[in-house]
Amino acid sequence: MHPRRPDGFDGLGYRGIGRDELGPGSRPFSSGSELGSWVTTPPDIPGSRNLHWGEKTPPYGAGTPLGGAGSNEEVNLGVAGPGAEQLNRFAGFGIGLASLFTENVLAHPCIVLRRQCQVNYHARNYHLTPFSIVNIMYCINKTQGPRALWKGMGSTFIVQGITLGTEGIISEFTPLPRELSHKWNLKQIGGHLLLKGLTHVIAMPFYSASLIETVQSEIIRDNPGILDCVKEGIGRVVGLGVPHSKRLLPLMVLTFPTALHGVLHYVISSVVQKLVLFVLKRDNSHNLATESSTSVQSMLDAYFPELIASFAASLCADVMLYPLETVLHRLHIQGTRTIIDNTDLGYEVLPINTQYEGMKDCINTIKREEGVQGFYKGFGAVIIQYTLHVAVLQLTKIIYSTLLQNVS
Repeated sequence: MHPRRPDGFDGLGYRGIGRDELGPGSRPFSSGSELGSWVTTPPDIPGSRNLHWGEKTPPYGAGTPLGGAGSNEEVNLGVAGPGAEQLNRFAGFGIGLASLFTENVLAHPCIVLRRQCQVNYHARNYHLTPFSIVNIMYCINKTQGPRALWKGMGSTFIVQGITLGTEGIISEFTPLPRELSHKWNLKQIGGHLLLKGLTHVIAMPFYSASLIETVQSEIIRDNPGILDCVKEGIGRVVGLGVPHSKRLLPLMVLTFPTALHGVLHYVISSVVQKLVLFVLKRDNSHNLATESSTSVQSMLDAYFPELIASFAASLCADVMLYPLETVLHRLHIQGTRTIIDNTDLGYEVLPINTQYEGMKDCINTIKREEGVQGFYKGFGAVIIQYTLHVAVLQLTKIIYSTLLQNVS
């Protein structure tokens, strides 16, 4: 079996890192893992590969998700010819890289606007559709420059690293399983989810600092250092650093909603991904069994089901937990003296002066003063984010298919 490369891509170019781990796009604070990964074996035929469906290996920096065994159906994939194997590797790497780039870089402006809308209790325009979000993005870019739409991106990567490192350390020194075997039981699942919850709680102060960097207006803030979120996160724990108002909620109050959001996001995305992979695997197995299945289509069937499943899982989890994420972000930002952009106009700034006493009070206040739609402020940014992701995946698929057809 080919070992996984340290950059997270295996021999076929499959990215073994789940979007839960690397998706600051919607959950920079969540860590999880893919439901199933494919293991390549040494090719029996030059220029071709054997693909084992459903076979599990520990993804890079992640724990095995909520169980499930797959079949060991073996199919020959690849395009024969000189240099075809190298092209397959390169194309597979490119597919994974394109998805990773879209999730963590290209979609970041959507995350910035999404979070600013969520914490802006002043806003009269809820931006539930993508059309109004695009207009606000244009206004902010025109008045502050493109840098305003990519602020806080470095801190989100730092939080991801802290989250993955914390999960690895806890699993190393405690009996809490980072991975689940196929013969899992309720005790193992409970320990696995407890590990996820503890990871979120420990990374919580750094997530708060990253959130502030993301929503803070570019007009009034100084140039932050790359490790400022680490310094401010530690300062939040020990009570030093940037002064906060008396409305700042203690970390203990933030512990439950933070752990709840992280664990629920992991569970929902894992279940959805497992179901989507099962359906796609079943459909592809029928297609591969027919004589009309071409080598090009076989390669596409090898690479894209995992990306599609990851996309569907993240989308479902983000949509289902969007109201909880709105509450969570408002609790984290309260009392931090953060000033955000006016999301109604695209220029000017607004202070955040909420006075929520906790999660329950925040939910009741939003429902009373802003209505049920208040929980979905900025939802249009989610639509843009995932539409952009679909477009990039489709474009990558077209380019890859064209390359393989030219070679074959």
